[in-house]
Amino acid sequence: MIAPLAATGPVDALALFFALVIGHAFADFPLQGDFLSHGKNRHNQPPQLADGSENAPKALWAYLMSAHCLIHAGFVWVITGSVVFAVAEFVLHWMIDSLKCEGKTSFAIDQGLHVATKAVFVLIVWLF
Repeated sequence: MIAPLAATGPVDALALFFALVIGHAFADFPLQGDFLSHGKNRHNQPPQLADGSENAPKALWAYLMSAHCLIHAGFVWVITGSVVFAVAEFVLHWMIDSLKCEGKTSFAIDQGLHVATKAVFVLIVWLF
């Protein structure tokens, strides 16, 4: 774990925000992949498993959504050093992505909410 960034001034706050957004970009794009991206949506046909089986458990989508959100939480934890922010990221990312999977938000709104979450984390660090 790297040392947590203290946002004592605007440059520190911007650096922390930038680090969190970079972590988000890694976790939401190259580290998500088709298996998680497709499989985390309960309305999609479950993806084929690594053993070639097509008999995936009905709740596979929940495991895949959780795995995706844990990747995000891990980035937040490593970048901020805060397990509280990591747990908040896990819960909020789960909720935001669920809204997208249910068709209640667009891709742009989904990404905006994720970036806004990071901005709130930075604001909390800066104020406290």
